[in-house]
Amino acid sequence: MHFTIQREALLKPLQLVAGVVERRQTLPVLSNVLLVVEGQQLSLTGTDLEVELVGRVQLEEPAEPGEITVPARKLMDICKSLPNDALIDIKVDEQKLVVKAGRSRFTLSTLPANDFPTVEEGPGSLTCQLEQSRLRRLIERTSFAMAQQDVRYYLNGMLLEVSAGIIRAVATDGHRLAMCSMQVDIGQPDRHQVIVPRKGILELARLLTEPDGSVSIVLGQHHIRATTGEFTFTSKLVDGKFPDYERVLPKGGDKLVLGDRQALREAFSRTAILSNEKYRGIRLQLANGQLKIQANNPEQEEAEEEVGVEYNGGALEIGFNVSYLLDVLGVMTTEQVRLILSDSNSSALVQESDNDDSAYVVMPMRL
Repeated sequence: MHFTIQREALLKPLQLVAGVVERRQTLPVLSNVLLVVEGQQLSLTGTDLEVELVGRVQLEEPAEPGEITVPARKLMDICKSLPNDALIDIKVDEQKLVVKAGRSRFTLSTLPANDFPTVEEGPGSLTCQLEQSRLRRLIERTSFAMAQQDVRYYLNGMLLEVSAGIIRAVATDGHRLAMCSMQVDIGQPDRHQVIVPRKGILELARLLTEPDGSVSIVLGQHHIRATTGEFTFTSKLVDGKFPDYERVLPKGGDKLVLGDRQALREAFSRTAILSNEKYRGIRLQLANGQLKIQANNPEQEEAEEEVGVEYNGGALEIGFNVSYLLDVLGVMTTEQVRLILSDSNSSALVQESDNDDSAYVVMPMRL
């Protein structure tokens, strides 16, 4: 194997692929990246057995074909440290990878390509084409609500659901829920649900860098695969039953609050400074046309804010984890948001004022 490549052309895919590779590995080959040269194409593959990412680069010069695996992190650090305009010459020599650029020369250890595991390709059951920007929006609007290391392992990921003409993403950690839907052109009458693990979702979002580009998604029995022009990403699915999110959506809330998103976000941020650092609780008091936000902490410090809102229902006092409210307001984009409440023990439904494609549920807190 022997090829030359511009530093920039190699670094971008290498950084993404190395992001999948785990540093602490039980199998040494899993901390390596698989390099394969065929014709004038170089492909780089990294995996942790859960998620696999393949990056493809067109080589400008004819190359000598071959395949080998080398330590991902070291190869990436070498590329990063070379000058921007460096031309890198890479070849395999006596089971070592020799990397040359200008006056620099590095020799890396290798492991045979046959030792490198591939994610099993299962039969694909559903394929759809999406714009990258739309899929990215779906992930960005919901991924913050995924659980982290919850014993209910099916919450440490995101539900993707495809049904007649709609793709929907749902994430919840048991205290809050985020949901976003969009219209897509799929002739799929039945509801098809998969749970993509947290790491898979975060890696997938990193790939969606071309707003106008498209991404092809294949949902199989045990895997999701996404292919863009330069990358193919595969992730195992979480085997489990996601909670019935429709039962969680609050129904029949009769208290409607309309407020300025930025003003609320700033008021919540300021009040949060003096909330209890562990529980992050704040108290909302609603009265006609105004929302009072209060926080206090074990040091007996207090914060109070008043924000003008559109509201003409009865008085209501309710507590929330302020971080959850800030997360929701942080992913919204409209000027106005609406809050639908029923009483101090029921979850709140938060939405953008003029658009129903996203919905956020936040459970109340006893203060």
